[in-house]
Amino acid sequence: MSTDTPLLARLRAALPEPGALLTDPGQLTAHARDAAPFSEPGAPVAVALPRTADQVAAVLAATHALRVPVVPQGARTGLAGAANAVDGCVVLNTTRMDRILGIDPANRLVRCEPGVTTKALAGAVAEHGLCYPPDPASWEHCTIGGNIATGAGGICCVKYGVTADYVLGLDLVLPDGRRLRTGRDTAKGVAGYDLTRLIVGSEGTLAVVVGATLALRPARPPALALLAQFPALTAAGNAVAAITAAGHLPSALELLDRATTDAVVAHGGSLLKPGSAATLIVESDAPDPAAAARELAAIGRLCTGAGALDMVTATTTEESAQVIEARRLVTPALRALAATLPGRPTAFIEDVAVPRSELAKFVGTIEEIAARHRLRIFTLGHAGDGNLHPTVVFDEADPDEFRRAQTAYDDIMAAGLALGGTSTGEHGIGTLKRDWLARELDPVALELQRGLKRLFDPGNLLNPGKVLDLAAAPAPSAAGAVRP
Repeated sequence: MSTDTPLLARLRAALPEPGALLTDPGQLTAHARDAAPFSEPGAPVAVALPRTADQVAAVLAATHALRVPVVPQGARTGLAGAANAVDGCVVLNTTRMDRILGIDPANRLVRCEPGVTTKALAGAVAEHGLCYPPDPASWEHCTIGGNIATGAGGICCVKYGVTADYVLGLDLVLPDGRRLRTGRDTAKGVAGYDLTRLIVGSEGTLAVVVGATLALRPARPPALALLAQFPALTAAGNAVAAITAAGHLPSALELLDRATTDAVVAHGGSLLKPGSAATLIVESDAPDPAAAARELAAIGRLCTGAGALDMVTATTTEESAQVIEARRLVTPALRALAATLPGRPTAFIEDVAVPRSELAKFVGTIEEIAARHRLRIFTLGHAGDGNLHPTVVFDEADPDEFRRAQTAYDDIMAAGLALGGTSTGEHGIGTLKRDWLARELDPVALELQRGLKRLFDPGNLLNPGKVLDLAAAPAPSAAGAVRP
């Protein structure tokens, strides 16, 4: 694009700081996509890097006037293609908006900009004896704006909930540049429709987050952990059901299948024994060490009753750190395994949630899918809430293996929905799961969601094609029904 276009002239006026507007081809390519496979990005014409909400509003006013699409972005750690560029768009990256604006211990809340990383926010509030519980796996790099856009979760959400449970209010810019404030600073409030919850998980398709007010909790007590290994998936599933039925609320309840367990063992996970059909890692942060020890002992008895053959129970926080390290070793273990494979190996972390009662059956089905398609699929995830992350390791350079990986991915989605599950528990829809969303929602719900998109963004300029494909949708009739 030439340097004298009306769009670039208006963007330069909105972003006068050096480096705030990128047009170099290499820089455009670097900002063209997030971390999702199977989803090709388009080619942006510019990347805007605002520092203030006013600059975001000016960028959106300019793009709206010229009918240019805009794709909001954070750190690009997403796994559904929601931050992928579309052809001819302006990428609006908010990572420079990284200020923590205020911490209010009395009201247990924090105000921040969208570019603050989850790790930075957690560290800042910890200095006040508080915590922000959501902990996505990419917490060191992912941003609060991205967490809000995707409705991110994490390991501890079985006890503490997900991002949506902590968003009290939002500062937004609408697609035409207008500013909007949603929510409240009070602990309670039911005035009007809940626009805050509507924006959380909307993946940048309705408005751009330029500020957030988040709830905080008291600092978590030191935790204790145990690790239990089972000879059969059904045994691990029975243990999860027993833990839940007994009323225990662990701060983490994680599952590793046979393939994942063996990969961690090969990578140096000394606490695990190879050959187990499933491994559970359980953490308790009960109010004091004695209470945590009692809860872990009770959970350990339930695991033994379900058929656990090997179990390691920590008695100190140092030993607990070693147990939790087994869970954290999963990602480096899979990366190390992928590095030994020929071609261009890729590890794709999927995200499907099923009812807890169907957990063991679902993991077994995934193992069958892996065998049927001759693929390496490693299943891990949050057993406490039924949210699993099957990870397909495949060679992107091998067309046949790439095709088999795509087919396996579709089979996993279908299996999850057939068990009463959902196509995403915490990663979002983006472009990767757009077709699956259309299968998951009933027609009336789908058309209402399309109507919300049209209300916020009549020109379909903000992150077009993500979550919902309006271009392929039938137009509503005058009576509001979908035309046949």
